[in-house]
Amino acid sequence: MTDLPEGVPFDPDTDPPVGPLVDATPRPLPARVPHRGGSVDLEPLHVRHASELFRAAQGQPAEASWAYLGAGPFATEEAMRAHVAAFAATHDPMAWAVRPHATGTADGWLTLMEIHPAHAHIEIGNIWFSPRMQRTRAATEAMFLLMRHAMDDLGYRRLTWKCNALNMPSRKAAARLGFTYEGTLRDLLVVKGRVRSTAWFSILAAEWPSRRDAMLAWLADANFSPDGRPKRGLAELRG
Repeated sequence: MTDLPEGVPFDPDTDPPVGPLVDATPRPLPARVPHRGGSVDLEPLHVRHASELFRAAQGQPAEASWAYLGAGPFATEEAMRAHVAAFAATHDPMAWAVRPHATGTADGWLTLMEIHPAHAHIEIGNIWFSPRMQRTRAATEAMFLLMRHAMDDLGYRRLTWKCNALNMPSRKAAARLGFTYEGTLRDLLVVKGRVRSTAWFSILAAEWPSRRDAMLAWLADANFSPDGRPKRGLAELRG
């Protein structure tokens, strides 16, 4: 079996080769419940968040934050409200508003999506953080809370991240959080009238403990200086 694809697990007792046996119990669906963190709270997205989200989206470079998303920017609060109302009613993706403790306002959203309980596969994505929230401790913790919920609370085996292949900030964020790049599906979608190739990343169950522990160490108060800057980066903490 030396001609098998490199890195693809298989059961050595099978011929022809097939994948190893796994726990095939379907995983639970995520619930529309809050998640509380040390620097941020996640609230199930609701139309009542629309006003705060619209205000958070104002100013430069706010418009750039929508460049790779399927919706936005929104010219009026009414347009934002209509989008949030529809978005909050979906179960896949399931969206949460992000409320950093530092501002006390809803400053973004993120989702669990592509939810496949029978295959223990789930994705974190459809992330929009306002300019004032980007690259903050709260932003990292918001993503961590949903990642931990999916992997530890619900027991999913595969967590994915995907983005426009041209979206370098998203690609760098995936690498920073410990996702492994798997490849790019070329010309996969049409978004806002433009062709999109999609880059895929994943964390598997066996890899998750090291990623979780690094994020917990990064988020710890001891890792932050009095000026709010982290002392050590995630890549360093993962070793």
